[in-house]
Amino acid sequence: MSIFARSKLPAQPTQIRPRWRAWLYEFFIAAGMAAILIFFVYQPVEVRGASMLPGVVSRERLLVNRFLYRFSRIHRGDIVVFRYPFDPHIRFIKRVIGLPGDLVEIRNGVVWINGRRLREPYLLPIYRGHSNLAPLRVPAGEYFVLGDHRNDSDDSRTWGCVPRDLILGKAVCAFWPPRQLGLVH
Repeated sequence: MSIFARSKLPAQPTQIRPRWRAWLYEFFIAAGMAAILIFFVYQPVEVRGASMLPGVVSRERLLVNRFLYRFSRIHRGDIVVFRYPFDPHIRFIKRVIGLPGDLVEIRNGVVWINGRRLREPYLLPIYRGHSNLAPLRVPAGEYFVLGDHRNDSDDSRTWGCVPRDLILGKAVCAFWPPRQLGLVH
Protein backbone atom coordinates (compact mmCIF):
# COMPACT_ATOMS: atom_id res chain seq x y z
CA MET A 1 0.00 0.00 0.00
CA SER A 2 1.31 3.40 -0.93
CA ILE A 3 1.75 6.18 1.61
CA PHE A 4 -0.53 8.29 -0.57
CA ALA A 5 -3.38 5.86 -0.43
CA ARG A 6 -6.46 6.95 1.39
CA SER A 7 -7.32 5.09 4.46
CA LYS A 8 -10.86 4.00 4.85
CA LEU A 9 -12.03 5.54 8.10
CA PRO A 10 -15.57 5.17 9.21
CA ALA A 11 -17.66 8.28 8.57
CA GLN A 12 -17.96 10.53 11.63
CA PRO A 13 -21.47 11.66 12.39
CA THR A 14 -21.61 15.45 12.11
CA GLN A 15 -23.62 17.32 14.66
CA ILE A 16 -25.11 20.42 13.15
CA ARG A 17 -26.57 22.83 15.69
CA PRO A 18 -29.57 24.64 14.38
CA ARG A 19 -28.42 28.09 13.24
CA TRP A 20 -31.42 29.77 14.76
CA ARG A 21 -30.26 28.73 18.25
CA ALA A 22 -26.88 30.36 17.71
CA TRP A 23 -28.51 33.53 16.37
CA LEU A 24 -30.96 33.63 19.27
CA TYR A 25 -28.14 33.16 21.77
CA GLU A 26 -26.10 35.97 20.17
CA PHE A 27 -29.16 38.22 20.05
CA PHE A 28 -29.79 37.81 23.80
CA ILE A 29 -26.13 38.44 24.60
CA ALA A 30 -26.15 41.64 22.50
CA ALA A 31 -29.49 42.78 23.97
CA GLY A 32 -28.18 42.17 27.48
CA MET A 33 -25.03 44.17 26.81
CA ALA A 34 -27.08 47.00 25.29
CA ALA A 35 -29.40 47.02 28.30
CA ILE A 36 -26.44 47.25 30.68
CA LEU A 37 -25.01 50.16 28.68
CA ILE A 38 -28.33 51.99 28.53
CA PHE A 39 -29.33 51.48 32.17
CA PHE A 40 -25.95 51.91 33.82
CA VAL A 41 -23.76 53.98 31.49
CA TYR A 42 -25.80 55.87 28.88
CA GLN A 43 -29.32 57.15 29.25
CA PRO A 44 -31.33 58.55 26.35
CA VAL A 45 -33.13 61.84 27.04
CA GLU A 46 -35.33 64.11 24.97
CA VAL A 47 -34.71 67.85 25.17
CA ARG A 48 -37.74 70.07 25.62
CA GLY A 49 -37.46 73.82 25.26
CA ALA A 50 -35.12 76.38 23.75
CA SER A 51 -32.81 77.13 26.68
CA MET A 52 -29.76 75.47 25.08
CA LEU A 53 -30.04 76.95 21.58
CA PRO A 54 -28.26 76.97 19.21
CA GLY A 55 -26.23 73.86 20.18
CA VAL A 56 -29.06 71.71 21.50
CA VAL A 57 -32.54 72.07 20.02
CA SER A 58 -35.97 71.18 21.34
CA ARG A 59 -37.15 67.61 20.59
CA GLU A 60 -33.55 66.50 20.02
CA ARG A 61 -32.59 63.20 21.64
CA LEU A 62 -29.26 62.89 23.44
CA LEU A 63 -27.26 60.22 25.19
CA VAL A 64 -26.22 61.15 28.71
CA ASN A 65 -23.18 59.44 30.24
CA ARG A 66 -24.29 58.56 33.78
CA PHE A 67 -21.06 56.77 34.64
CA LEU A 68 -18.45 59.41 33.77
CA TYR A 69 -18.73 61.55 36.89
CA ARG A 70 -18.16 58.60 39.19
CA PHE A 71 -14.51 58.66 38.15
CA SER A 72 -13.88 62.19 36.93
CA ARG A 73 -14.72 65.73 37.96
CA ILE A 74 -17.37 67.97 36.51
CA HIS A 75 -15.71 70.65 34.38
CA ARG A 76 -16.70 74.19 33.51
CA GLY A 77 -18.41 74.08 30.10
CA ASP A 78 -19.84 70.56 30.50
CA ILE A 79 -23.47 70.22 29.44
CA VAL A 80 -25.19 68.30 32.21
CA VAL A 81 -28.59 66.78 32.83
CA PHE A 82 -29.83 67.12 36.40
CA ARG A 83 -32.92 66.92 38.55
CA TYR A 84 -34.56 70.29 39.15
CA PRO A 85 -33.78 71.24 42.77
CA PHE A 86 -37.43 72.05 43.61
CA ASP A 87 -39.03 69.05 41.90
CA PRO A 88 -36.81 65.96 41.42
CA HIS A 89 -39.25 64.52 38.87
CA ILE A 90 -38.30 67.26 36.39
CA ARG A 91 -35.00 67.07 34.52
CA PHE A 92 -33.10 70.04 33.15
CA ILE A 93 -30.18 70.35 30.76
CA LYS A 94 -27.76 73.27 31.21
CA ARG A 95 -24.09 74.21 30.91
CA VAL A 96 -21.85 74.25 33.99
CA ILE A 97 -20.51 77.78 34.45
CA GLY A 98 -19.41 77.96 38.10
CA LEU A 99 -17.58 75.28 40.05
CA PRO A 100 -17.58 74.89 43.86
CA GLY A 101 -15.81 77.87 45.41
CA ASP A 102 -16.01 80.09 42.30
CA LEU A 103 -17.18 83.68 42.53
CA VAL A 104 -19.75 84.15 39.72
CA GLU A 105 -20.97 87.55 38.58
CA ILE A 106 -23.00 88.65 35.54
CA ARG A 107 -22.70 92.23 34.28
CA ASN A 108 -24.94 93.25 31.37
CA GLY A 109 -25.10 89.63 30.16
CA VAL A 110 -21.34 88.99 30.45
CA VAL A 111 -20.27 86.26 32.91
CA TRP A 112 -17.28 86.86 35.18
CA ILE A 113 -15.67 84.02 37.13
CA ASN A 114 -13.30 84.94 39.97
CA GLY A 115 -12.90 88.44 38.51
CA ARG A 116 -12.09 87.27 34.95
CA ARG A 117 -14.42 87.42 31.97
CA LEU A 118 -15.57 83.94 30.93
CA ARG A 119 -14.86 83.10 27.30
CA GLU A 120 -18.05 81.58 25.83
CA PRO A 121 -17.58 80.73 22.14
CA TYR A 122 -20.75 78.57 22.16
CA LEU A 123 -22.93 81.59 23.04
CA LEU A 124 -24.48 83.66 20.25
CA PRO A 125 -24.53 87.40 21.01
CA ILE A 126 -28.29 87.61 20.39
CA TYR A 127 -28.84 84.95 23.11
CA ARG A 128 -26.52 86.58 25.70
CA GLY A 129 -29.17 88.87 27.15
CA HIS A 130 -28.52 91.84 29.41
CA SER A 131 -29.13 90.35 32.85
CA ASN A 132 -27.09 91.18 35.93
CA LEU A 133 -26.22 89.04 38.92
CA ALA A 134 -24.47 90.30 42.02
CA PRO A 135 -21.31 88.34 42.92
CA LEU A 136 -22.27 84.89 44.19
CA ARG A 137 -19.91 82.35 45.77
CA VAL A 138 -20.76 78.82 44.59
CA PRO A 139 -21.12 76.63 47.72
CA ALA A 140 -19.02 73.50 48.21
CA GLY A 141 -20.56 70.50 46.43
CA GLU A 142 -22.72 72.68 44.16
CA TYR A 143 -22.57 74.04 40.59
CA PHE A 144 -23.78 77.22 38.92
CA VAL A 145 -25.51 76.37 35.61
CA LEU A 146 -26.84 78.51 32.76
CA GLY A 147 -28.64 77.84 29.51
CA ASP A 148 -26.93 78.91 26.28
CA HIS A 149 -30.04 80.91 25.30
CA ARG A 150 -29.90 83.27 28.28
CA ASN A 151 -33.04 85.16 27.19
CA ASP A 152 -35.10 81.96 27.42
CA SER A 153 -33.54 79.95 30.24
CA ASP A 154 -34.69 79.10 33.74
CA ASP A 155 -31.37 78.44 35.50
CA SER A 156 -29.12 79.22 38.47
CA ARG A 157 -29.81 82.95 38.09
CA THR A 158 -33.38 82.21 39.21
CA TRP A 159 -33.23 79.28 41.63
CA GLY A 160 -29.58 79.03 42.69
CA CYS A 161 -26.86 76.43 42.40
CA VAL A 162 -27.38 72.71 41.73
CA PRO A 163 -26.18 70.22 44.36
CA ARG A 164 -23.80 67.56 43.01
CA ASP A 165 -26.11 64.69 43.98
CA LEU A 166 -28.82 66.01 41.61
CA ILE A 167 -26.54 65.88 38.55
CA LEU A 168 -27.36 62.73 36.57
CA GLY A 169 -24.60 62.92 33.95
CA LYS A 170 -22.96 64.63 31.03
CA ALA A 171 -24.71 65.02 27.66
CA VAL A 172 -22.27 63.49 25.14
CA CYS A 173 -23.97 63.04 21.79
CA ALA A 174 -27.14 63.64 19.85
CA PHE A 175 -28.68 60.70 18.01
CA TRP A 176 -32.04 62.01 16.78
CA PRO A 177 -33.04 63.54 14.44
CA PRO A 178 -30.33 62.23 12.10
CA ARG A 179 -29.31 65.72 10.92
CA GLN A 180 -28.30 66.50 14.55
CA LEU A 181 -26.17 63.34 14.89
CA GLY A 182 -22.87 64.12 16.58
CA LEU A 183 -21.12 65.19 19.77
CA VAL A 184 -22.67 67.80 22.03
CA HIS A 185 -20.47 70.85 22.65
